[in-house]
Amino acid sequence: MELEKEITTKKFESSYNKAFVNVIYTYGWISNYLKNELDKYNLTQQQFNVLRILRGQQPHPATVNLIKERMLDKMSDASRIVDRLVAKGLVNRKVCEADRRAVDITISQQGLDLLLQIKLDESIQATLSQNLTEKEAAQLSDLLDKMRG
Repeated sequence: MELEKEITTKKFESSYNKAFVNVIYTYGWISNYLKNELDKYNLTQQQFNVLRILRGQQPHPATVNLIKERMLDKMSDASRIVDRLVAKGLVNRKVCEADRRAVDITISQQGLDLLLQIKLDESIQATLSQNLTEKEAAQLSDLLDKMRG
C-alpha cells in the first residue's frame, strides 16, 4: 500500500518529508492494529507494555520508576496504569521490606496467564511477514535506529 494512495497526495517536498510522514502514518497503522488486538482482552497498549516489562523483570520486583524508564510511551502515567492492573488482578503491589518508602510491583499468575493467551508476538510476526522478509524486517529496524541517531 503506497503512502501517496493512502493519504491521497501526489507529491512530497522531499524524500525526507515523505519518510517522516510515512513513519507517522505507520505509527497510526500499528497503533490501530494493537488496539484492535488488545481490546479483545480489555487492555490498553500501555497496560500490555507494563505487563511485558514485569514479566521480563521476574523473579525480581519492579518499582514505578523502573517501569517508567522501560516504557515505550514515555508520556504514560505508570502509577495509574499499575493501579488499573492491580484492580484487574494482573499485578501485585506491596511495600518493599528493605525500604518501607518503596513499593514492589510484580506480575501475578493471572497476568502471566493473560500474556500467554494474547500471543501478540506471533500475530505481529504473521502480519509483518506477509509483506517483509526477515532480512527486510532487520533492515527496517536498523534504519529506524539510524533515523533516531
